[in-house]
Amino acid sequence: MNLMPPRAAMERAFLTGDRTFDGLFVAGVRTTGIFCRPSCPARKAKPQHLDYFATPSEARSAGYRSCRRCEPEAQPGSVPNWLEPLFRRLESEPDRRWDGGQLRELGLEPARVRRWFQQRHGMTFAAYCRSRRLGRALETLQTGGTLDDAALGHGYESHSGFREAFRQQFACPPGSADATRCLRAETMASPLGPILLAATDSGLCLVSLAGDEPPGETREHLKCRMQLPLVPGGHPAIEQAKAELAEYFAGRRRQFTVPLDAPGTEFQQRVWTALQAIPYGEVRSYAELAREVGCANGQRAVGMANGANRIAILIPCHRVVNTGGALGGYSGGLWRKWLLLELERTGTPLTPSAAQTGTGKPAQIHPKEPAKTL
Repeated sequence: MNLMPPRAAMERAFLTGDRTFDGLFVAGVRTTGIFCRPSCPARKAKPQHLDYFATPSEARSAGYRSCRRCEPEAQPGSVPNWLEPLFRRLESEPDRRWDGGQLRELGLEPARVRRWFQQRHGMTFAAYCRSRRLGRALETLQTGGTLDDAALGHGYESHSGFREAFRQQFACPPGSADATRCLRAETMASPLGPILLAATDSGLCLVSLAGDEPPGETREHLKCRMQLPLVPGGHPAIEQAKAELAEYFAGRRRQFTVPLDAPGTEFQQRVWTALQAIPYGEVRSYAELAREVGCANGQRAVGMANGANRIAILIPCHRVVNTGGALGGYSGGLWRKWLLLELERTGTPLTPSAAQTGTGKPAQIHPKEPAKTL
């Protein structure tokens, strides 16, 4: 399924470095013979020197070679090749305290690592590692471990230092760990770009497609809404969601079974329940959805409740379109809404391998096409 935005939209996205378009096209620079993803931080070429392709394989067939800086052939949202050694070490030594010298031993420039974590996770590498250690320490305390196990076993040299860090992260002392709740957050790669997932012990509370909001702001808004501290790391609900989303993108899943934790007003809950009742492959207008929730003239209120949904795809707000058939709005970008509706309409897998085959002529996306074309 190779769908490309209009040329004007691609030109604007590439020249502004819009990461929300990563995975939807690549740009070939004629003067250098290199193709890049839209968010490439390298100096931008003039519009008249650019060619646009649906997939990296199409760009290679046209004689372009891959940019080493933005790695456009990597799946959007995946860990770049240059960072893979560090992530392997993070998994094998999760409680290690890192400094600039240790990063340089791996051939990594600390400033570049810090920028990547700031962009992807909304925090520096040091803050990311510290949050992960504290999250593991919380698990240790909640499963019967001692203060020594939690502090000294997770990279802290003293009880006092651990207590202070724990209090700053969770707003309570380690002695209250049994009653401490927190959010777990993790980013997964997908054919639509990176997806931020978060969960509480009650279930999945966030599925956020790459949109206009920076990752750090998304996390802060989630913390404010849930009134819970957030730490990077896995959770059973996140792992289940990752598996079910992969099946959905491959065209093998039409319903989701992962438990959800979606607090909201009574009206928002009614709208979100109605969204989940829209069958796979079908759409509803805002007016139709308003009638279904018993608010015949409440299209605007329904639209606001739709926009307040923080669990994309699983609570399928992408299945709501304008009465005239236009796509309407979507926080993840209209291109992603179109792709999701096309996936459900045709059943064609939307997977990394399918997205990079380069087969078929790319279709143009026209956001104001009538709903019947979906």
